[in-house]
Amino acid sequence: MVRYLAKKAISWFVTIFLATNITYFLANYFLDPTSTYVGRRPPLPREQILSTLQPLNLNPEENIFVRWWRWITGIVTNWDWGYAPLGTPVGEEISYRIWVSAQLLLGATIIAVLIGIALGVFTAGRQYSGWDRVVQGIAIFALNLHIVVAGMLVVLLALWINNAAGVRLLYVTGAASLDVEGFWPRMVDILQHLTLPTIALVATSFAGYYFMQRSLLLDNIEADYVRTARAKGLTRSQAIRRHALRTSVIPVATSVAFSIPGIFTGAVLTETIFNWHGMGEYFIKTLAANDVHGVVAVAAFGALTTAIGAILADFLVVYLDPRVRVS
Repeated sequence: MVRYLAKKAISWFVTIFLATNITYFLANYFLDPTSTYVGRRPPLPREQILSTLQPLNLNPEENIFVRWWRWITGIVTNWDWGYAPLGTPVGEEISYRIWVSAQLLLGATIIAVLIGIALGVFTAGRQYSGWDRVVQGIAIFALNLHIVVAGMLVVLLALWINNAAGVRLLYVTGAASLDVEGFWPRMVDILQHLTLPTIALVATSFAGYYFMQRSLLLDNIEADYVRTARAKGLTRSQAIRRHALRTSVIPVATSVAFSIPGIFTGAVLTETIFNWHGMGEYFIKTLAANDVHGVVAVAAFGALTTAIGAILADFLVVYLDPRVRVS
């Protein structure tokens, strides 16, 4: 297992390195940091713009390989990911926004996956029953519910709850309050800010996991190994839980593992609605600002989370499938 993990880590390290460096050259080709200063009043001479960008390693008239070497050396020696065209350190922005996105998205994703799998198992064992039809109807509605609509609905619900209670129980925007001190008051404050976006994300994402789990489980319920288990004395529910579920949950777990990059950088609308300054917002912001170093840092983070997802998927398959573990 250690040798397998080492080989995986080395191969993914090479992939991340190549992807990040290719993105650096592409970003320098397509993005123009000087456009950040265009339109200022009074206008800045181009020489002044270039002299401002030179200390930031963003001067487009300097040799690209000289800039690349300075950039990669800074990362290797000081973990310095460079600066935005206006002088903001990219490393500080990334570290802050990763934490914000993790708070917002990881909890919601875990809850959505657990609810989806649980409902898929529950309804697959009761196919065509009343419960099956009710849950399918709710899931179809949720699957077609846009995150913007879900966000607006939970905001209206929160405003009604706050008005009815006469005190602010739920916060509509922001990740945390600035004037809260103490461990437990901070935890309560974070939960007050997390509740609404978490509900909106779970409501729009659990249905996909539910339909996948239900479909896969129905395919395995009548499999030969499940029939054999029932012939040995297991009840239908026991055979499903111990055998069919273990096989059918593998594709769901793999799908979740590989969705990690999209989870962090794809929640642009959710972050916009609830005013959370996470990775999704930062990615759009860097593109709009022609922030070469910011775009490359986001791409590197995406490559890293893809590698983590791939390795995690391999371990989940080994853990859930005895045949793979033996081989």
